[in-house]
Amino acid sequence: MKIAALLIIFVIGLMVSIPQIHAEPSVSVIMEKTTYTYCEKLFYTIEVSEVTGDLAIIHISDESGKGSSAIPIAITELQNPIPSLIPFEAEIFPLGKYLIDVQYSGATTTAEFELIESDSICIPGLIKPIMANWLSGNISDGFLLDAIQKYVDVKLVNIPFEINETNVYDVDIPEWVKNIGYWWIEGIISDKDFSNAMNNLLERNIIGFQSEIENEI
Repeated sequence: MKIAALLIIFVIGLMVSIPQIHAEPSVSVIMEKTTYTYCEKLFYTIEVSEVTGDLAIIHISDESGKGSSAIPIAITELQNPIPSLIPFEAEIFPLGKYLIDVQYSGATTTAEFELIESDSICIPGLIKPIMANWLSGNISDGFLLDAIQKYVDVKLVNIPFEINETNVYDVDIPEWVKNIGYWWIEGIISDKDFSNAMNNLLERNIIGFQSEIENEI
């Protein structure tokens, strides 16, 4: 009995003295697809082997090595979808390959995707805050059209008159057109739907200079 007891004590002693080995969490990136075009939004999923409470740190870089600043993402599930809030725009994202580097709890992984040429044209993201200011009454009708004329491709919205310092305050957009702006900002209608609606209103002179609209009536 004494020998058996000594053996048990010896084994317990070994178990205490031997350091416990824990496997590091693993991380991987699951791409929705690996080829994108302008106007599409990047979407991928960060998959981890365990939730540690750490943040995942993401860097996205292009072929030249130019990349984003660190993007911290809270990891709350084993699979964490990461949708982009803005679409790819030609003015911001050059064509070519991109890398997504992810660091999480000591583990790292890299995925890649490619941005390729297409005929897609989208409304630049900077128009949305301008639209929001117009909807709130912070800027005039003319300043909204001026921004659209400057930053939106004419293939999308064709404003058939020049807006300048002299006439910017003479532009009139009916109050009910704000519904279209709200729908677009909320994503209820697409860039194409919004553009078609605006072009239709411009062509019918529903949006234009106040004096001309009164003459039409």
